[in-house]
This record gives sequence, C-alpha cells and structure tokens, in this order.
Amino acid sequence: MIQTTPRVFIFDLDGTLLDTLGDLAASVNYALAANGMPQHSIDDVRRFVGNGVRLLMERAVPGGASHPLFESAFAAFRSHYMEHSLDTTRPYDGIPEMLSALRRRGCRTAVVSNKFYAATQELCRHFFADTIEVAIGEHEAEGIRKKPAPDTVNEALRLLGVGREHAVYVGDSEVDVATAAASGMPCISVLWGFRDRAFLEQHGATTFVSKPEELLRPQQPHPQPLSQGEGSR
Repeated sequence: MIQTTPRVFIFDLDGTLLDTLGDLAASVNYALAANGMPQHSIDDVRRFVGNGVRLLMERAVPGGASHPLFESAFAAFRSHYMEHSLDTTRPYDGIPEMLSALRRRGCRTAVVSNKFYAATQELCRHFFADTIEVAIGEHEAEGIRKKPAPDTVNEALRLLGVGREHAVYVGDSEVDVATAAASGMPCISVLWGFRDRAFLEQHGATTFVSKPEELLRPQQPHPQPLSQGEGSR
C-alpha cells in the first residue's frame, strides 16, 4: 500500500492526460509521404510512441536514422506537428474533472513528457492552464535526460518546491513504469492509454486505474512503497 496519501502527482502527458494519437499519426504520415516513404496505421504509431519524437520517427522511417532522408522526415514531422497538435487532441473523459478535484484538495501537479518541450508547454497551457502547475518536455540539450531517466521528474519536483516522499507517478506505458522506479516513487498505470494491461504487467506494472476518478481515492492498491525521506534533487 501507499504509505502516505499522495499529495504530489507527476503525470505523463500522451496517453495519460491527452489522447494525442490521431494528431501524432497524422504528422508522422505527413512527414513520411512528403519524403516518399510508406505510411503507417494508427496502431503502428501507437506502438512507436513513448520514447520521444526522434525515436518515434526512427521507428516510422524505413531503416531508421540511417535512411538518407531521415533528417528531412524528422524536420517535416516537427513542423507539421507544431501546427496541427490541436487538430483532434483532447483530454480523456474525466481528466479535467480529476485534475480540478486534486487542485481543490491542495495537491500539487506536474507533467513530464518525452514530447519536445514547446509542444508539451503548448498543450498544457491550452488544456490545463488552471490545473497543471509545471510542464516539462524533452530538452536533453540542457543536460536533462528524457524518461526513463529520472531527470525530468527531479526537475518537476524542484520547480514545484516539494520532495518526493508524498509523490506518485501516473502514466500509461512501460517507459512510465521505468521512470517511476528510477525516480524512487510508486507508479499508477492507467488503462485508457496507449498500452494494455497485459503489456504493462509484463513490464513491471502493479497498480492500475481504469477511470480518472479512481486517482481521487485516498489510497491505491498494491503500489510499490515510497522512498521515505528522499527529497527532490
């Protein structure tokens, strides 16, 4: 059991708070078509996401980064996505209400994502301006490693000005399970995102919620224990 009621919630973004799959797939396929490459189904793109947009495109482009047109396709994806990231993207049902309830209770909230920084900031400002306090995207150029390294979580805790002893990580993928473990906090895996329960269990997930309102319960069953006395770095 969680040893203390969570007061800090660190959320993944894609597949956890927002259904971004349609816009991601559209931008992937636009970039591929613009460079004469075969396109992918939305289920293909679902499997490709989770490790940042560069790896997303490495998985989508035939031959990956070794393809002579990879950088062209990657640039086309970034440009298209920044213009079209709000075309069909929306919060999952119950997410805005859940976040509002957490904030009314005085809980602290942050997003950490492997999506590039500008898109993470834009989406959180658009959908969650009143409920997400800190939003951090990929910015390895500044020396902050992307997930599953703990760096973005540590940075979110630092910006919130809180420790991790009452914190919980919420995500939808195997990357999120690994990020929570690396960050020394329990992980709650959501079942409405980009991975199914069997896949998540194979990658070490132990605690699940099927509806956002379940995150409002005082305790969740069977998460890994919190690292006690461990502060933010």
